Amino acid sequence: MSVTALLDGSGAEVLAAACEGFRAGAELKLVEQLRRRYDAPLVTAAVTQAALRHRAVAKFGADAARMYFTPDGLEQATRTTVSTHRAIRVAATRIGTMVDLGCGIGGDLIVMARAGIQVTGVERDPETAAVARANLAAFGLPGEVVVGDAETTDLTPYEMVFADPARRADGRRVFDHNAYSPPWSFVTSLLQRTACVKVAPGIPHDAIPAGVGAEWISDAGEVKEAALWSGELYDGTPRRATLLPGGATVADAPEAVTGPVGRYIYEPDGAVVRAGLVTAVAAEVDGWLLDPRIAYVSAAEYVPTRLASAYEVLEELPYKEKALRAWVRTQGIGTLEIKKRGVDLDPAQLRRKLAPKGSAAATLIITRIGRDAVAYSCRRRTTP
Repeated sequence: MSVTALLDGSGAEVLAAACEGFRAGAELKLVEQLRRRYDAPLVTAAVTQAALRHRAVAKFGADAARMYFTPDGLEQATRTTVSTHRAIRVAATRIGTMVDLGCGIGGDLIVMARAGIQVTGVERDPETAAVARANLAAFGLPGEVVVGDAETTDLTPYEMVFADPARRADGRRVFDHNAYSPPWSFVTSLLQRTACVKVAPGIPHDAIPAGVGAEWISDAGEVKEAALWSGELYDGTPRRATLLPGGATVADAPEAVTGPVGRYIYEPDGAVVRAGLVTAVAAEVDGWLLDPRIAYVSAAEYVPTRLASAYEVLEELPYKEKALRAWVRTQGIGTLEIKKRGVDLDPAQLRRKLAPKGSAAATLIITRIGRDAVAYSCRRRTTP
């Protein structure tokens, strides 16, 4: 049954009841209760929608309680913190109109409309387009959503184009930008005008067209996306890392030296690593790289920084399973965090082999320096 059946009348009534009574893990009981009062197809659709709203809180916060979703639309949508950051950047340019090609459930339309931009969404799937319309209406926001194809849309009426190419095929995530839909050739054509295109964080730097800025964005320490900015939205910065919440940014990559491990090891935020700006961390903490090809920084002193997590080095350990197991046992370690770069290992598998059972907590950093793998017993340093 279409989500539109839940927008008014008895559909809206059963949806309200489903959301009020929803408890994760107790969906079947809720379905049984509601079927005593409502038609089965409406109940199934309403409980499914209530479950999606429950899941959506992680991305949309309080807005999720008023929004409508499809399973694929929720999976592909950008979390509000990230889309709001984009909208603020767009609004600062005084752009007045934008078209979202492949708008999905309309999450980006909502934040752009809230920023005062006149929005139009284009969506190939009629059901998803209807959901996007309903989401704009749920917040009383202006804008339109049309059913259409991104590649044939007339872009001339709009000052800006936003696009989020599909990065899934047969239900699996696509990492190769040449496998996007619409294709990469279409994406690069959009970037010849004023546009913002959301791409996967693993986009190769050499795939980014000249004259286009790339911004890697993390939220609460987790890399979420890269965005390509062109035309009036390009501020002349080729590569930038933005860390949310707070919006700390870094755009320069100064030269850095390499050296032996110091008292602290810094693990740069994933957005900083993806942007190729690890040396900015070294500059901020007066440190150096452990290896020129590995994204770990070391320093003699602790310097608080939003750009990286800090670990105090307690001792260097042999990178041998027997020695590490002995270390875990003698230290009484029960909670073991394993960080790794440049070495081929599965941290979860190694943790099982080391069998931590004690009451102490520790961090084990395993990395490569030159040809050799090394391990360090560390303690995570938190900002005072």
